[in-house]
Parts: sequence; C-alpha cells; structure tokens
Amino acid sequence: MVVAPGLPAGWRPDGAVADDGTLSPAVLDAAGAVVTACAAACATTGTIALDGSPDQGRRAITLVPDVHVCVVRTAQVVETVPELLAALDPRRPTTFVSGPSATSDIELERVEGVHGPRTLVVVLVSGAG
Repeated sequence: MVVAPGLPAGWRPDGAVADDGTLSPAVLDAAGAVVTACAAACATTGTIALDGSPDQGRRAITLVPDVHVCVVRTAQVVETVPELLAALDPRRPTTFVSGPSATSDIELERVEGVHGPRTLVVVLVSGAG
C-alpha cells in the first residue's frame, strides 16, 4: 500500500509506504493500492479533484496502482461543477477523476482502467480527520 506523503496519520494503513517522490513506476505498479485525500469533490457528477497537495501526492501515485482509495471530507463536497471549479486553486495542476477510465476495443469490448486505476473507492468522512 502506498500513501500520499502528507496523508493524516490516522488514515494511513499499517505497513503503508509514504511516497517521497522516488518510488519507481515498477514499485507503484506492484502496490496493491494507493490512499490519498482530494482537493474538492462534486456531488452531481461524482467527480473528485486532485491538485497534488501533500495529502494527495504526485500524480503518478494516483494513476499507476490498480486501486485508488480517496478520502473526501464532507466539507470538501460541493453540489455543482461550477462550485467545484470555484473551490480549486487555478494555479495548481488539477486532475479530475469521475471513476475508472474506460474504453472499447474494435470489437466494442469495454475495458476499464486503461488510463489509471481499475478501481476507485471514495471514502466520505465528516470532520477534519
């Protein structure tokens, strides 16, 4: 299990490795999952926004492991996309996630997790955590 380096201690599973930016793609690929926080979330679309803050880590840790567990504080949830955009810092690099990526091959067989994790688990918590 890999965690973002600034993830609160109470959210870190026992034995988890905090990514210091030096974990290789092979190590990230071998990880069972990654746990991060988020910058904000949208209730209407189910979208989470990641901006690379310490509790979210670098983009690679949220795209390489097969499972991404994202902890969202209830205070971070807004209703609409315009509210989501207003809650973000436009100077930060932002990734929007609305579930696993999916595509279909030429035979129209759907494949999930092509460009990122195959599984996204969102854990909603109240309070500061």
